[in-house]
Amino acid sequence: MYLSRVPVNPLSPTFRRDYADVHDMHRTLMARFPEAPQDMPAREHQRLLWRLEGQGRELVLYVQSREHPNWGSLPEGYLGGRALVRSLQPVLSAVADKAEFSFRLTANPTRSVLPPPNGEKRPRGTRRPIHDPELQVQWLVRQGERHGFALLDSSADAPDVVALPRPPAVGYKKAPENSRGPDRLKITVASVTFDGRLRVTDPEAFRAALGNGIGRAKAYGCGLLSLAPARRPG
Repeated sequence: MYLSRVPVNPLSPTFRRDYADVHDMHRTLMARFPEAPQDMPAREHQRLLWRLEGQGRELVLYVQSREHPNWGSLPEGYLGGRALVRSLQPVLSAVADKAEFSFRLTANPTRSVLPPPNGEKRPRGTRRPIHDPELQVQWLVRQGERHGFALLDSSADAPDVVALPRPPAVGYKKAPENSRGPDRLKITVASVTFDGRLRVTDPEAFRAALGNGIGRAKAYGCGLLSLAPARRPG
């Protein structure tokens, strides 16, 4: 796997289009890689995950991928500096039982809301975003139980993690064939960035989470788990 740091030019018309539509951003990034086999969805094959950071004129895309990208093929004026690409093998090799890391994760915490019962048929739940910061952290704790990590506690005996809300991301994608509605469907992604510390509890599950991402909306800027040497509180 590879991790790219891609400075972008916020004055680029193509980037401004992508910034306003996460579906366009997804397509722009996917076009930097070889085509996937016909029997596999492109994002699934590439295991593409991305996150946009910064503000103003200092914007950077972090992109994780299965194959080495070709950032030189981005539209003219898109890059705001030199794109750097590095192998994630040293990070994967550092994953071991009880290993500790600082982390950053932009995610789309959701919950399933069931409609009122309708006869004997069990109704299907609808995914709704979680906005309460405490419930967002609880969501992340549950993700850790599934994906082989536990949040480390601070001296206050509470998870040492900060949840910062992000502006909703919006985009539009083509409606399914034979749909009776509009030609394009609106995408709205509510996300939050978690910064904190974790301990690995299941190395195999944790490596899988690093490669596959965490939570929903992975094509739209969510799910990328980034690691650094563990910092100590205080």
